[in-house]
Parts: sequence; structure tokens; C-alpha cells
Amino acid sequence: MNKISFVVPIYNEEENIRKLVEEIQAVAPDLSNDYEILLVDDCSNDGSLPVIRELKTQIPQLRYLSFARNCGQSAALYAGFQAASGDVIITMDADLQNDPTDLRQMYQHYGEFDMINGWRFNRQDTLSKKIASKIGNFVRNWMTKETIHDTGCSLKIMNAEMLKNVRIYKGLHRFLPTLMRMEGAKVIEVKVNHRQRLFGESKYTNLQRGIEGFYDLIAVRWMQSRHLTIEVKEEK
Repeated sequence: MNKISFVVPIYNEEENIRKLVEEIQAVAPDLSNDYEILLVDDCSNDGSLPVIRELKTQIPQLRYLSFARNCGQSAALYAGFQAASGDVIITMDADLQNDPTDLRQMYQHYGEFDMINGWRFNRQDTLSKKIASKIGNFVRNWMTKETIHDTGCSLKIMNAEMLKNVRIYKGLHRFLPTLMRMEGAKVIEVKVNHRQRLFGESKYTNLQRGIEGFYDLIAVRWMQSRHLTIEVKEEK
């Protein structure tokens, strides 16, 4: 049985953390008896870290990293991936918009596939966010020859060994399906629930996502064009 590491980046989510951990704990035993919950605090300036410290004293499966300065979501995920001890890594947002119960269905595909990517089919976001996301995904798929409808969905299940070989730079967490394919992963997309945010606020604007995403897209396209594919014919 695989050990599962839940890796969740945290930035100013004080009101959501306890509920988040409760929901993960409710689902995790259905996936594996061996699991850990790894929370990566990206130098929150609210009460997130004290809440995490308190939960750590109560929950044996909980671990955490706390950054000395704010480094961004990509850095938080990358640090979590490298620190995770599981064979399988599951990611999700801390804002409670992802529904962990979807993992039961998603995990059924693991083994046949190395990465299962969530697809927020009925997004509970503003119209402007939905439009920006559709445009972004269309352009991204066109340039990278991808077929994923929703690369921005944080609910993902991934083979840890492959994932740890992926070098992630700032912003490139949005291209994980493409980067995992470059490592030889088989990727599938599964429709999942998406809930309204109850507490806290989004950390990104559409303009910010658009500008950063454009630069990231150029970088990933370059990586694809220069990727080495080696097949050894004979070795003695």
C-alpha cells in the first residue's frame, strides 16, 4: 500500500486550516492507512502558523514547514514535494474550495495513471475569473500541445518519484501536467467539485495571472522544445 503525502501551501488561511485538516483526515484512511499531512506556511502574517503549531500537538500525522519570508505558491509546493515522505503526493488549496471527498474517485485511477488532475467543471468563481481561466487554458494548451481543461485546479494526485524530478521555478506549478508528461507520466483529468470561498480572499488578480502566465508559458514551451529523450540501444 502506498504512503500518501498531502501537501498544502498555506498563506493567510487562519480561518480555514482546522476545517481543512478535518476534511483531509475524514478521507485519508479510505485511500491509505499510511499518510501524512504536510502544511507549508509561506510566512503568513495572520494567525495561520499558531493554528498549525496547535494542530501539530494534536495530530501525529501532521507535519509542517514554515518559511522565513514569503516565497510564493510555487516555492511552497516545491519545498513540500521535496520534504514529503510518501510514494504518492496529493495537493490541494487551503481555501476549502477543493472538496477532498473527490479524492476517493480520483484515486481509483492511480496506478494506471501517474497523475490525476482535477477539473473544476462547475467553477464557483466570478465571471471574470471563469473567462480569464478559459482564455488562459486555451492559449496554454495551444502552445504546449496539451489537452488539460483546468491546469489551475490544485486538486492533484501524483507519483512522488516522478514529481521530485521536476524542477519547479516560480509560477511553473500551473504547468505540472505538462512537466510530469516530460518525465514520462501518464496523465488523466477527472471532473471534481468546486466550492465557494467562505473565509479569506484570493491571492491573485486576473491581470497578475495573465502577465506571469505568459512568461511562464514561454519558458515551458522552450523546455519542451529542448527536452532530451534518450533511448539506449545497447550497453555493455
